Amino acid sequence: MTTIIHNTDGSITVSTTIHFEGSMMKMENMILDAVNDVGCVATGEALKRFDTDGLPIIREGVKLTSRNKDSKKYQTPFGIIEIERHVYQSSKGGKIFCPLEDSARTVFAATPKFAQQLSHKYSQGNASSVCSDLRENHNRSIAKSTVQNVTNWIGSIACAQEENWDYAPPEIDEPISTVVFSLDGAYILMANEGYREAMVGNFSLYDCHGERQHTLYLGEAPEYGKACFKERFEREIHRIKARYPDALYLGIADGAKDNWTFLEQHTKRQLVDFYHVTEYLAKAAYAVYPKKNMHTRRKQGLSERCTQLKHEKNAAQTIS
Repeated sequence: MTTIIHNTDGSITVSTTIHFEGSMMKMENMILDAVNDVGCVATGEALKRFDTDGLPIIREGVKLTSRNKDSKKYQTPFGIIEIERHVYQSSKGGKIFCPLEDSARTVFAATPKFAQQLSHKYSQGNASSVCSDLRENHNRSIAKSTVQNVTNWIGSIACAQEENWDYAPPEIDEPISTVVFSLDGAYILMANEGYREAMVGNFSLYDCHGERQHTLYLGEAPEYGKACFKERFEREIHRIKARYPDALYLGIADGAKDNWTFLEQHTKRQLVDFYHVTEYLAKAAYAVYPKKNMHTRRKQGLSERCTQLKHEKNAAQTIS
């Protein structure tokens, strides 16, 4: 049982009682459940502090009045809580406004901390894995649709704010002599919408000894064409070139023609990445050793050429 005491200084005291029994694992789960109960009670009290006193308010030049308190459930890191809060509307009707949600910055009925937790977990896996993690490690059950709705909302906020964000690269002690721009894409079949291309890219900074000092990664969700990705990529290119105007700029990509067309505008040299080069070497190995009984020689020859290409200087010009 969890109880709450409101202190005269505005603080609260939350207490709970645990009756231990069974194995250590069972008792640990009992402790976790008790901690979640305390968290729910405290979070409910915290949310209430963002509510109004019910008096009329002015929002964007329009007077809104309270329609009295309305009950709503909120998702928290500790479980679901239900509280009553004021909701407002103008005398002409229209959209409902909830000051508590606006001030507390809830996201799709999730508290900010829980939205942060879901976004972090979702970035490491999928909605099902997030639900499993919460259930097994936090004694917290949640619907997969809730994970998707909250993280989609966070994603839309991030996309809307992205143009206002500035990325500050770290201070690097070593002089940067080479900068590599790399990009690649993958076509993904979307439900009822055909294929779209998801893009990834990076910017790697190297010193005069060829040691990588820093890498910036960039990604874009599947879209028709590459307009959004290229716009973001070029924005970062201009920032990096302004910071390292004397560096040698190299472009690395696969054999896709539009990737080369894009990179040629911004780099002095362009290189096919190692993985895609090995595909060409594999085809050459089959041409040199075409018969089935040459499998071992073909495999050995391919391995030797790949090693040579990766580790020997000027191998790309001398390999045969």
